[in-house]
Order: sequence, then structure tokens, then C-alpha cells
Amino acid sequence: MSVKIMTAKEAVKLIESGKVLCNEGFVGDAIAEELLLELQNRYLESGEPKNLTLVYSAGQGDGNEATRGLNHLGEEGLLSRVIAGHWNQAPRLQKLAMENKLEAYNLPQGTMAQMYRDIAAGRPTISRVGLQTFVDPRLDGGKINEVTKKDIVHLIEIGGEEYLQYDQEKFDYAFIRGTYADENGNISMEEECCNLGVLAIAEATKCNGGIVIAQVEKVVKADTLDPRLVRVPGILVDVVVPVSDMKHHMQTNGTQYNPSFNGEVKAVLAAEVPPEMSVRKMITRRCAMELKKDAVVNLGIGMPELVAAVANEEGIGSTMTLTVEAGVIGGVPMSGQDFGSSVNPDCIVDQAAMFDFYDGGGLDIAYLGLAECDKDGNINVSKFGPRIAGCGGFINITQNARKVVFCGTFTAKGLKVHGEDGKLVIDNEGSISKFVDTVQHVTFSGDRAKKLGQKVMYITERCVLEMTENGLELTEIAPGIDLEKDVLAHIAFDCKVSDNLKLMDARIFNEEKMGLTL
Repeated sequence: MSVKIMTAKEAVKLIESGKVLCNEGFVGDAIAEELLLELQNRYLESGEPKNLTLVYSAGQGDGNEATRGLNHLGEEGLLSRVIAGHWNQAPRLQKLAMENKLEAYNLPQGTMAQMYRDIAAGRPTISRVGLQTFVDPRLDGGKINEVTKKDIVHLIEIGGEEYLQYDQEKFDYAFIRGTYADENGNISMEEECCNLGVLAIAEATKCNGGIVIAQVEKVVKADTLDPRLVRVPGILVDVVVPVSDMKHHMQTNGTQYNPSFNGEVKAVLAAEVPPEMSVRKMITRRCAMELKKDAVVNLGIGMPELVAAVANEEGIGSTMTLTVEAGVIGGVPMSGQDFGSSVNPDCIVDQAAMFDFYDGGGLDIAYLGLAECDKDGNINVSKFGPRIAGCGGFINITQNARKVVFCGTFTAKGLKVHGEDGKLVIDNEGSISKFVDTVQHVTFSGDRAKKLGQKVMYITERCVLEMTENGLELTEIAPGIDLEKDVLAHIAFDCKVSDNLKLMDARIFNEEKMGLTL
């Protein structure tokens, strides 16, 4: 076999200016940290390579200015174009995009993961995902700054139905990661918490005549790896880089190695401490009331994660199966810098396969954040003024789940509330209303959901709104809340109030358990 074993410093010297690099990872999971670091070092020392196009699907980094993940590549001139599924984890790249120092696109994470397979197979990438959102060329076409002009998303029609066709890149280089490589370049991933799209990316790159560079823990003798553990065959790998420092090969950003993340052991879970009473708990209690027995669920990062904690406190958590878009099914999803992994997973599949399931309508219910909502029921979680968060898997998930629940506080910045005798008391109103006339960025289309008859709810601490045939409708209000003063006065549009307006369950606002059953 012709596989070469190199140091990271040697491997990045293969990268030529003006080429296309695809990098895999999910937050800090399965990311080739040492390769990214050495690519940054080479550029700072020599000014080469420059004007690269970077392609990646999931957000990769630590979400702050610390130089981890794709933050390493946030050097002016190193990149000239970025096509990404998520931006929030790499603020150094965000900054370059917002300063118009590179061309910048944001496409649905799942569609990009599936695109890798399409590129490898020589077929176009065509999907309904993204229609009527900022990805649709009738809106922004996925372009997120002023210098980005080229259209890479196109509206087409097949059999009388609308679809989006996504332009593809030919990868000159790929950075992937595994656990071990044998002398023939076969790559195993037994200590990774997710598979992501390493196989598809390697295939797509190799089929284009590109160079696949794999960072691993160590190299072992040929023919010693269990073939069932090999995720990328040696025929797809050109260069193997044994990592020099394991701090550049952590299982996640937050954990060096936890064998319960990859199924090596089954951890004994400590008794979960019930979440303290708060506005977040009130909201997610109402969310948990939407759960059905044996539901397959996706929880977005942030407040939606608390739905699982509330369900466990109520004794109904074991009746649902939680999934993570990285490809993890079952177990207890982790958050923060461990996001993408789960303790005691039932199964780990490729990321594209997870999104196949999502796109096909496999999710019974999805809980996502509510950052900004407008009169049409559109949701924005992807762009706020000069800040690009990106859509990640949000569009794939929300457009296709059978039921979508958006959850968040009714107002932001300064909101303080408490529960008293089964009623909600507002101690201090938030200064920012989340219910605006028109969202800044359409990450979820209320109009499309309405046309498809999708069940959509918007749950806050003081009221619940639902998507109906006639648009948004206020269907529930918290006990103790004044409809005009506390709700309608803070909505920037005329909101229809249901003729059968109900009171939210008083148990939501009391300290003791609710006694939920399924």
C-alpha cells in the first residue's frame, strides 16, 4: 500500500494555495485538532497556503475566542471562502465573515452531510430541506455577508414539486480522524463518540483525486485491526498522522476519554438531582407535557436539554428515545463541550444516516430554542445583527419532525419570574420582546409548516401559541397573567386569541413534582 506516515507538520506541507479542504468534526468530537493547529502554524510562519476554500457541516470549535477546532483557521488570508453548516463554535471565522474578509455561506448541516455521499457517488444533491428559509435562493440563498455573490443553491422543480439543488465542491484535501491506523492505512474509530461522515468525506475526496489525511492515536501492524471496527479502508487514505500530544486528540472538547461515550462500558448513572425551580423549568415542564409514550425525540442545545431532566424527575424519561444529530441514538445526551456524545448510547450511526431518518419524518417530536418569532410563525436562530450563529441541523429537524416545539422565555434581558400558589408572577419584565413583526433571518418557515399541516407549538413561561390554518394563535395563558398587559402588549403584531383560551396547568408553577404520566 502507498499510505505515508507523517507528522502533522509534514502533512500540512502538502496543502497548496487556492485549493479546497473538507474538515470533519462535531464541536470537539472526532476533530483533527493537531492537523488544524499545524496548518495555522505553517500559515503564520510562511504565509502559505492561502485562499483556501473550507467546507464543513457541523460546528467545530469551543464557541469562544480560544484557539480550538476551526478557530485555528481564523487567520486573515488563509481562507478565501467558507461553506459551513454552523458558525457559532468558531468565532474567529465568524469575525472574518462579518468583516467581509472571506466569502461565507451557511447551508443545512444534514444536507451537507448527505452531500458528501452524493459527491462520492457522482450524483447531484437535491432536497426539500431549506425551502422558504434563508437558504432558499428567493431569500438569501445561504449567503451571509456582502462579498458573497455566487449562487450555490438553486430552485428546481421535479414532478410539479419544488426542490433545492445544492452546488457541490470537489475536495482536494480532507482532514479526518480515527483511533488507530494499521500500516496499510485502515482507520478504526472504536474510541470515538461518533462516526460523523469520515467515510463519505474520504470517498468524496479520493474519487476526486484528492489527498485524505487521517489523524490517529497510533499506528499498529498491518492486519491486526478487527475489520468490523474499520470505518475507513486503507484504499481511501493517503497520509496517516499519529498524534504527538493526546491533548490534541480528546474524545470531546470537554473530555479526554470516557468509555461510556463510545459503548466500551455501560456507566452506572448517579441519581439525577432534579433541576431547581426556575423560568426554564416552568417552560420545559409545559414542553414535557407534549411527550408521548415511546416517542423518538431530538433535543436542541440549551433550554430544550432540560426537557429530559424534567421528564426524568417525573419518572417518564425512560419511555422516550433521545437522538443526537451527530448520529447517536439512545442513552443520555451530553451538553456543552461534550455535545454530540451520549452516555450509554444504544447505537451510533453515520451522521448522514441520522439526517436521512430526520428528513424522512422519523422524529416524533423535536424541541428547539425560541430566539425570535414573527407574525407568520417564522423562527430565527441563525443570525442576529453582526452575529452569525448558523442553522446547524435546525432546518433539517424542524422542517421534518412530526411535531415541533419551540421553547424559550417570552421576553429576554432582565426577565425575572416566580411561581406562587399555582400562578406565575412577573417580578421584572424583560426589555427585549422575542415576538417581532419580521424576523431578521428565516431559519424556520411558518408558512411552509402551515401548508404541510405540521404540528407546531411555541411554548413560553406565560403562554402557548400554536400554528393553525389561519396562522399563529394564542391557545394557553398562565394563571395570574393579564392577557393584555403581560402578553399582547409585548407582541409586535396582531395575534389571534383562541375562542377557547385555556389556562396553563397550575402544577407547572409549583415546587413539587407535577405527577406526569404517559
